[in-house]
Amino acid sequence: MEYSIIQIALVFVVTFIAAIDQFDFLESLYQPIVTGAVIGLILGDLNTGLLVGGTYQLMTIGNMPIGGAQPPNAVIGGIMAAILAIATGLEPNAAVGLAIPFALLGQLGVTLVFTLMSPLMSTADNMAHNADTKGIERLNYFAMALLGLIFAVVVTLFFIAGATIGQTIASAIPTWLQTGLSAAGGMMRFVGFAVLLKVMMNRDMWGFFLMGFGLALIGFGIAFWDFQQQTELKGAAVSDGGDFEDGI
Repeated sequence: MEYSIIQIALVFVVTFIAAIDQFDFLESLYQPIVTGAVIGLILGDLNTGLLVGGTYQLMTIGNMPIGGAQPPNAVIGGIMAAILAIATGLEPNAAVGLAIPFALLGQLGVTLVFTLMSPLMSTADNMAHNADTKGIERLNYFAMALLGLIFAVVVTLFFIAGATIGQTIASAIPTWLQTGLSAAGGMMRFVGFAVLLKVMMNRDMWGFFLMGFGLALIGFGIAFWDFQQQTELKGAAVSDGGDFEDGI
């Protein structure tokens, strides 16, 4: 399947922004459920993008970086999973499993940027000592741009290659391997959620856990009541012979 220059450029921009958002914007734009939907829109298959993004989101929901140790990167992994599913026609769960090596590549990219920026921390300290706010801003912008550029270039190169020889790649993967990747990808979502529950399931968190269920039930009750009221109003308007919208 071939894609236009505009689509390739949009994938580059989305990856660039998501990479920066993971450590700087912190608006959750980098989350797989978001990037999967956006990539799906760009490539013309929103349904597959949402499905893959949701699956990858569950897989990474318990991941947490500890110090310099980075988990498989959710930005590259989530975006590549959506690209693999849409561009090569892989089954969504298989695409999620096949995206793990790309996520590990993203992990190496983050470690590389952290390593390159470490010697510059003393420079940043001197800037802070001299109240050089402009210099600190430039240093931060440089780190953000470097990380975004590494991620965007990696994803775009693999996207172009996948879009060009996508059908060849899909047909070259044996059926038994696709089945195995699909099983692994389907299992990862449960593993990710189990990791999260292992952290949450302690005495201090049970109250929040139960309150979450309580709020969800209250929300469902309000929504169901509102649906009933709207249905009854519209039904009453029709039975009275009116031809009005929204029950008015």
